[in-house]
Amino acid sequence: MNIHLGDIAPDFEANTTEGTINFHDWIGDGWAILFSHPADFTPVCTTELGETAKLKEEFDKRQCKIIAISVDSVKEHKAWVSDIEETQGRAVNFPIIGDEDKAISRLYDMLHPGEDDSSAVRSVFLIDPNKKIRMTLTYPKSAGRNFNEILRVLDSIQLTDGYKVATPVNWHDGDDVIILPSLSDDEAKGLFPRGWKALKPYLRMVKQPNR
Repeated sequence: MNIHLGDIAPDFEANTTEGTINFHDWIGDGWAILFSHPADFTPVCTTELGETAKLKEEFDKRQCKIIAISVDSVKEHKAWVSDIEETQGRAVNFPIIGDEDKAISRLYDMLHPGEDDSSAVRSVFLIDPNKKIRMTLTYPKSAGRNFNEILRVLDSIQLTDGYKVATPVNWHDGDDVIILPSLSDDEAKGLFPRGWKALKPYLRMVKQPNR
């Protein structure tokens, strides 16, 4: 199944390390990150899940839940989490889905074609309160992801959903943003009364409006 930005995230039921869930019900009225990892008891995945556990409070501040998935069993997940805590210094504090039959991995197109095994690639899906896919990314199995970048994109989407702005290259929360080109200067004056810096007519930099 090909998943595109703006699509409704496919719903499913699954067994996890925290019990059985219905995905949409589990998300509730907030945001969610669904991310796949190739396999348990592997080095890159161990570092990724440890880092995500360390960042969970940051995701919580943004009303965003986290859930991981691999094609291993829940039993294997539960055996692995002690290794993560021991080596990464933080206990896993979010559910991990067991997907032994690969049904969810296929539903979200997480399986890596042409590989010798059937493990999942490093995919991430950011899902909004309307259950729509708002961001996707996929890394090769050999490259660990930057979860601070995922937080940065979440900040950007939550900001731009509320204000008529876009975020420029390398933006971080608190940096200047861009007034949408679709707004005329007269319209922008009503929304940004403190003014802005126009580098070009289509490139108007303004202080982040919720600061």
